[in-house]
Amino acid sequence: MGKEIEELALRRGHQIKAIIDNEEDWQKQNQALKEAEMAIEFSMPGTAANNILRCFDLGLDVVSGTTAWDASFEHVKSTCISKNRALFYASNFSPGMNIVFELNRKLAIMMSRQDAYNIQIEETHHKAKKDQPSGTAITLANDIIDINPEKMRWLNETVENKEELEIISIRKDQVPGTHSIQYDSDIDSIEIRHTAHSRKGFALGALLATEWLPGRKGCFGMQDLLNDIK
Repeated sequence: MGKEIEELALRRGHQIKAIIDNEEDWQKQNQALKEAEMAIEFSMPGTAANNILRCFDLGLDVVSGTTAWDASFEHVKSTCISKNRALFYASNFSPGMNIVFELNRKLAIMMSRQDAYNIQIEETHHKAKKDQPSGTAITLANDIIDINPEKMRWLNETVENKEELEIISIRKDQVPGTHSIQYDSDIDSIEIRHTAHSRKGFALGALLATEWLPGRKGCFGMQDLLNDIK
């Protein structure tokens, strides 16, 4: 993602002040970071929150696409507000996937009155992806749980309890990301599917967020951006 974002940012006329891959880079690039206007953070679940907080300390607003650091989100959010900074976070920056998020919520409302269907979410990614299930799959699942009174929790395994929502994770070589929401009954099946053909859509979404965020304070997500574009 870093390489995709760098390439697209340069094509869109942006300057890259610093690239941070490790602790040594933080020290070497400290002055360059202070000269930057915005940080784009795609890293690892274990380092994302600290990366964002360090950027806030340097006076940088942040666009973050790292997933699976939910336990630290409220702390990062409160710090963002107390320091009068801006954070744009999305579990998936693809504009197409965010349309699917909206379709998923609308379908969940309609299907919450249909008890003949079993619900399953399936996500497939490249083998190097560290988090499982994906942040996108978790967003899809949580939206269904918020709407469907029958579902209490999601599990990343096969389930038999109707209160549990099943997420199946598959890892294959060179797969940018595929997500499907399936409703199956004895009579028929209903499915929403999104297949990313490359990471370019994610990179474009991150750059659109970066270009949209200046002048704003607080925490934002893709819905804020898409509503504004509409």
